[in-house]
Order: sequence, then structure tokens, then C-alpha cells
Amino acid sequence: MADGGSSSTTAETSGGGGGDQLLSIANMRRIMKKIFPSNAKILKEAKETMQECASEFISFVTSEAADKCNKERRKTVNGNDICWAFGTLGFDSFVQPMKRYLNKYRDYESKRAATAAATAAAEATLFRHAGSGDGDNHNQDGNSDRHFKMDLAGPSSETTTTTLSFNVLGK
Repeated sequence: MADGGSSSTTAETSGGGGGDQLLSIANMRRIMKKIFPSNAKILKEAKETMQECASEFISFVTSEAADKCNKERRKTVNGNDICWAFGTLGFDSFVQPMKRYLNKYRDYESKRAATAAATAAAEATLFRHAGSGDGDNHNQDGNSDRHFKMDLAGPSSETTTTTLSFNVLGK
């Protein structure tokens, strides 16, 4: 499912005869441990029951969103479809928090992509400069040292200067 977001939980086939998709039992345990007191014991059966319930709920909502996509002749279910399905199925209290999360996730992904593009552009600039005559300095041996400075904008808008130095042979 492509929804403009991703999930840290993975789907796996249940040990039973069916081909049901279940959330990871380790993720279920971790979620349940956050809710209960630290000294609480959680039975295996309780974790398995919650695993089945959560997996069924996700399947229920996703199926409704997929039906909407099929009616609209689209092949991809996105985050907006999931929000729509929550509202349609009567989970109105889930719609606004899900939309807020989806918007924050999309903002994060946009910033991450912009940072990756800036890094790629900076690397491309470095390679362009590596072939040019900029920054030539000759040392005592007559070898040519090239120094390149590059400003990279980090994720927190800090500027980092990176200096690379290498000998150009055969010059």
C-alpha cells in the first residue's frame, strides 16, 4: 500500500492454516508494555489476541479504502483514502489526528528529500571542481595540491565547511 507514509510494523503470515497478515508480535508486545505498569506480566495469549485484533482492524480500514480506490479506478491506496475510510466506518475521532500525522510525515519527507538533493548537488559541484584548475597550489616538490572548500547546509540550517586536499599526479 502506498499511502504517502510508511509503517514500522511488518506483516507476516500467521502460523495457522490461513494466509492472514499479522502485525509483528514483537511490535505488539512493545506497544502493550508502554500502556501497562513496568512490573506487569503480559500473557502470550493476550499478545496474540491483540495482534489479531489490531491486524483485523487495519485490514478492515484498508479494505474500505481499497474499495474506494477500485470505484475510482485507481490502483494505489494513499493516506487520504485511509482518512476517508476512518470517517466512513464511523471512526470520526481518528480522522483529524491521522490527517495531522499525515501532513507532518509529508513535511518530514519533503525536507529529507530537499536535504538529499542539496547533498547530491554539493557532491556534483565537488566533482566539477575536481577537474578544473581552481585552487591550485604548488608545494616544494613541484607537485600540485588542490584544496576545495564546499559549504553544505545541514538539517538544522547550520553551515559546515569541508576542505578536501589531494595531489594531482602527472602535472
